[in-house]
Amino acid sequence: MELIELKTKIRTTTGNGPARRLRMSGQIPAVVYGPKTEPVLLSVNKSDLELLFKKGGIGQVVLNLVIQKNGETLTMPAMIKELQTHPVSRNFIHIDFYEIEMDQKITAKIPIVTTGIAKGVELGGVLQIIRRELEVECLPLEVPESIEIDISDLDIGDSIHVGKISLEGEIEILEDDNYTVVTMLSPKLEEEEPEEEEEEEIEGEEAEKEDGETPEAGGEE
Repeated sequence: MELIELKTKIRTTTGNGPARRLRMSGQIPAVVYGPKTEPVLLSVNKSDLELLFKKGGIGQVVLNLVIQKNGETLTMPAMIKELQTHPVSRNFIHIDFYEIEMDQKITAKIPIVTTGIAKGVELGGVLQIIRRELEVECLPLEVPESIEIDISDLDIGDSIHVGKISLEGEIEILEDDNYTVVTMLSPKLEEEEPEEEEEEEIEGEEAEKEDGETPEAGGEE
């Protein structure tokens, strides 16, 4: 994965009022920080952010932040730590960047993508994806865009666990090997069970009626 350049500017004002005016002008308040970096207040162009998110998910984009400060240009590798959006309009409110070291491993959440058509689907089964993303650890430039899982051999009742997923390079999945990622369910079995219970209830009611009629017959004799 290559570094994606994102231009930013230093901002000197804080508070709700200045932040609101900044957003009205098409800029989004931001901050960058890290284990070796004091927090730096930034602003990012809204259009640049929208283009950025079209290229990949928030959790796996590796950035080269270009920071304009007093006529000078600084660069810093970073990832998106948190993106705050409005609960109704979904407009950007604030974004946190986290500085990273290119020679040190990082953690990232990677989306799951299934490939192929499972055997079980052709037999009426239903594919259930238990986990939509997995957390991995790797070097910044080795962060995958997605984790592909071939489900072609998945039959009804089968499952794919984390331990069965292999990734290229030195990418480690930070989940338990026994964790189920994908499984194939059979809706037919789920539909038959209530019918069997109904039949048992009817048989039970008929048996009760027969038991109730016997004493009456005995009384007439």
